[in-house]
Amino acid sequence: MSVRFNVVLSDDLNRELDRVAQENETNKSEIMRKAMTLYLAAQDGRRRGLKLGLVEPTTQKLETEIIGL
Repeated sequence: MSVRFNVVLSDDLNRELDRVAQENETNKSEIMRKAMTLYLAAQDGRRRGLKLGLVEPTTQKLETEIIGL
């Protein structure tokens, strides 16, 4: 089963989504599904005391911690 809902985006965010969708040969719906999945994973990790960040692949060093999710 699937659920459909509407989202209101700013013009700037909509343009960014269009750009990213085109660059990745996908669509905005798929990007939003992935974003929601990432958000839910971040919330689960936060509940378990973990942090979300961007890691440099060769050194495994945390380059950027993502705060506020």
